[in-house]
Amino acid sequence: MSGAGGETKPGPQARPGPGERLSDALYGLGWSAVKTLPEPAARALFRTLADQVWKRRGKSVLRLEANLARVVPDAGPERLAALSRAGMRSYMRYWMESFRLPTWSPERIKASIDVTDAHRLTEGLDAGQGVILALPHLGNWDLAGAWVTTDLKVPFTTVAERLKPESLYDRFVAYREGLGMEVLPHNGGAAFGTLARRLRAGGLVCLVADRDLSASGVEVSFFGDTARMPAGPALLAQQTGALLLPVTLSYDDTPVMKARIHPPVGVPESGDRAGKTSVMTQALADAFAVGIAEHPEDWHMLQRLWLADLEPREDQQGGDQQ
Repeated sequence: MSGAGGETKPGPQARPGPGERLSDALYGLGWSAVKTLPEPAARALFRTLADQVWKRRGKSVLRLEANLARVVPDAGPERLAALSRAGMRSYMRYWMESFRLPTWSPERIKASIDVTDAHRLTEGLDAGQGVILALPHLGNWDLAGAWVTTDLKVPFTTVAERLKPESLYDRFVAYREGLGMEVLPHNGGAAFGTLARRLRAGGLVCLVADRDLSASGVEVSFFGDTARMPAGPALLAQQTGALLLPVTLSYDDTPVMKARIHPPVGVPESGDRAGKTSVMTQALADAFAVGIAEHPEDWHMLQRLWLADLEPREDQQGGDQQ
């Protein structure tokens, strides 16, 4: 499960630049310092940080707002501004919780999430069937993972994006492994093979699956336009017989995050592998869209997603794509 950046691994001789070293230092400070603050102070600090970032109207905020405009197409400028501000607060809540999560007791983790239809997951695991949980960048997927490992006491395997500098990626891996997750680097076939073996053994795999990192994903209709999402969850389900379950997360005005496990996405009875993968990935996209439409402010998509935003349009003539 992954939350930031793209698949950008420096070469064997690459050395991190000043900006990358600063990023690593800041994340290290966050993990070491934020967890020691009283919780009300931490919440107030990150809410203030969110508002400051939002007011600067940088590229990430503008991209978030552009993405939200597709999710809520009838929203005017004031509504979009309010949504993007709430979105940055939700995003910073994710980071605040994640920095503090390693210090939470199993009881605190259990009390911090309310899961609807958890039986869909537990019944699949109890039957000895491998299970794939596929999530969008919605709410706090790390908290959901911690609930799985601490409350259900089920280990699982996930994939993390490569981050620069390498030391920052190592921090993310160590953090998630500390929560009981097996973390694989996003490096194509090797990760896929390991995930397939875990599923054939009746294990659990969790994947954040609303943004394709390979540029060879599956085209889906998403909020009225074409986007590309990873084929991995559907292919894994086809090849291993695992149960494929979409999951959506959301916040409200309470400290408790809400989670919903949607009905399973089945493998079509007819069609070739590519056709089946397309149908299944579209079903995932549709389930993601339900959760995102209900809580757009909790969708932490600060990157380009739709093909129209990724590819130059004729009328832009090479202009800025932001």
